Amino acid sequence: MTAATTKTQQEQWMVENQVFQIFDLFADLPRNAKSALVELQRDNHLEYLTKGLKRLDPSFCVLDANRPWLCYWILHSIALLGDYVEHEVEDNVVDFLSRCQDPNGGYGGGPGQLPHLATTYAAVNALITVGGERSLSSINREKVYMFLKRMKQPSGAFRMHDAGEIDVRACYTAISVASILNILDDELVQNVGDYILSCQTYEGGISGEPGAEAHGGYTFCGFATMILINEVNRLDLAGLLDWVAFRQGREGGFQGRTNKLVDSCYSFWQGGAFALLQRLHAILDEQLANYAPQTGVASGISGGEESSDGTQVDDKACHFKLGGTNASCPVNLNSIGYNFVKQPVEMEALYQRWALQQYILLCAQDMDGGLKDKPGKRRDFYHTCYSLSGLSLSQHSWSQDEDSAPLPNAVMGPYANLLERTHPLFNVVLDQYYEAQEFFDTP
Repeated sequence: MTAATTKTQQEQWMVENQVFQIFDLFADLPRNAKSALVELQRDNHLEYLTKGLKRLDPSFCVLDANRPWLCYWILHSIALLGDYVEHEVEDNVVDFLSRCQDPNGGYGGGPGQLPHLATTYAAVNALITVGGERSLSSINREKVYMFLKRMKQPSGAFRMHDAGEIDVRACYTAISVASILNILDDELVQNVGDYILSCQTYEGGISGEPGAEAHGGYTFCGFATMILINEVNRLDLAGLLDWVAFRQGREGGFQGRTNKLVDSCYSFWQGGAFALLQRLHAILDEQLANYAPQTGVASGISGGEESSDGTQVDDKACHFKLGGTNASCPVNLNSIGYNFVKQPVEMEALYQRWALQQYILLCAQDMDGGLKDKPGKRRDFYHTCYSLSGLSLSQHSWSQDEDSAPLPNAVMGPYANLLERTHPLFNVVLDQYYEAQEFFDTP
C-alpha cells in the first residue's frame, strides 16, 4: 500500500513536467532554432519595462505602497540590459522619489506615506541607478541617517518602520543604505551581528527572525549584512554553503525554502549567496577544514588570531580584511562594499550556472518581454529584475575580477545575451555604484 501523495508533491511534479517538456523540445530542435530560443529578447524586455515606468494599468493599485520598488525594479532591469531611459523620464523619477522622501528622513511607499526601510532601500538604489548630480544630491543623507537611528533597536536589529516588524530584511536594508551612502558607523552596526547570528538555523540558512525557517531572501540579506559590518567570519559559512547548494533543483533554478517550488527570483537571492561566497574562500576554507558534521557547525572559527584584548587580528593583507579589526590596520566600514567587489575571485561558483541560465532563458523568459516566476505564471517587474540580476551574476561568475569580460562559454546563447555586471552586495550596476561611491565619498 502506497502513501497518498501530498499537494506539495503534486505541484512539484507538475512544475517538473512543464519544465522538462520545454527542455525536451529544446533538445530536439536544430541548432539555429536552439540559438533563437535561448536569445535574450532584449528589445521586447526594454519595451515592456519602459512602458511600465511611464504608465501602469489600474490593476497595479494594490502596489500603491510599493512605488519606489517599481521604480527600482524597472530602472535596474533597464540598466542591466545596458540601456537607459529618456532624460525627461529620469527627471520625473527623481521628482517623484523626492516627494516620497519624508521630512524626518527615509522614503515612504508614495508621497505622504510612512517612511519604511524597504522603500528607502528601493528609492536609494533607484536614484543611484539614475545617477547624475541631480539624482544623487536629492538624497538627504543626514535625514536618512536620523531615520536609520530611529529604527535601530537595543537588540541590534532594526524595525522596518515606526512600530513595525523587526527582521533580517530590516537589518539588510538599513545597513545597505548606510553603506552605499557612506554614513555607516559603529552606532548603526552595534549588535547587528548578534541578531543575524540568532537567525541562522540548524539547516545553515538564515531566517527572517529567531526560530523561523531558513529562507533564500533572508539568507542573502543576513549574509550580505554580515559582510558589510565586517563580521561575516562569525557565520557558519560551511553550513550556509551546504544549505544554499541544495536549493538548486532538477529544473536548474532555485527554490526559496526546503521542499518549495522553483522560482526565478531566487536566481538572485540564492545565486547571489554564491557570488558572495566566491570572495570568502579563505574564511570558508578554514571553516570547511574544521567542519564538524555531527554538530552541524564549524569549530574553531575565528577569521584570524585573537589579540590579548580580545579583538580579532586578521593576518590577511591589510588593504582589505573580513572579520575582526586590527588597531594597526583599521577597517573603514564604508569602504567594505567597494573593496569587496575589487577583490579577485579565487574560487569557482559552487552551483550549476549553465543550468540556471537555461532555466531563466527557456522557462522564465516571456518572449513578448519581461520574465516570470515559472512556466504558467505571468510576467512581472519583480521577477524581471531578480531573474536578470541572477543571470548577470551567473554570466560574470567566471570572471577573475570586475574589469575582465566573461569568456563566450560563460554566456548561454549568443554573446549578445551578456548583461551589465551588478554589485553582488547592493544589486546596483557597477558603473552606477562607482559613480555613487565617488559622489558620496565626502565627510
